[in-house]
Amino acid sequence: MPALTRERDVREAYAAHSGELYGFAVRSLGDAGLAEEAVQETFLRAWKAGERYDPEIGSLRTWLFAILRNVVIDMGRARASRPRVGPEQGIEPSVEPLEQALVAWQVEEAMRRIGEDHRQVLLETHFKARPYAEVAEELGVPEGTIKSRVYYGLKALRVALEEIGYDG
Repeated sequence: MPALTRERDVREAYAAHSGELYGFAVRSLGDAGLAEEAVQETFLRAWKAGERYDPEIGSLRTWLFAILRNVVIDMGRARASRPRVGPEQGIEPSVEPLEQALVAWQVEEAMRRIGEDHRQVLLETHFKARPYAEVAEELGVPEGTIKSRVYYGLKALRVALEEIGYDG
């Protein structure tokens, strides 16, 4: 599907990806109604920009999540900029935790895209803060191999993040 311009293409994309997009939007926004609105806006934007979708650059799922990320940020900023009316007036989640959740999703998605050896070593050394020597002993490889895997794993992670639109 080189372009997402026909109604049938949008319907198929919605059937395939709306549930996962909705789940992410609920977690990000903390509101089911806003999440539904975010998913609808995502598919509206995707349809309007359908000719720009290029499957050689990334999957349809990744492209839709990139659009959703922008929609969620826009909605979060809009909510933060206007005062709440009602009993919980003044209690509004800040955009910062929302952006942190989006970055966490992007890192998680990028980690899925790198090789298993690199992913395992990065999880152990960077996310669990374990010493290289300890990881090397556990995996039964030289410490230099762990260092090499970390180096190349970080390079692969950087490329994967760029592919999914991380701009941090």
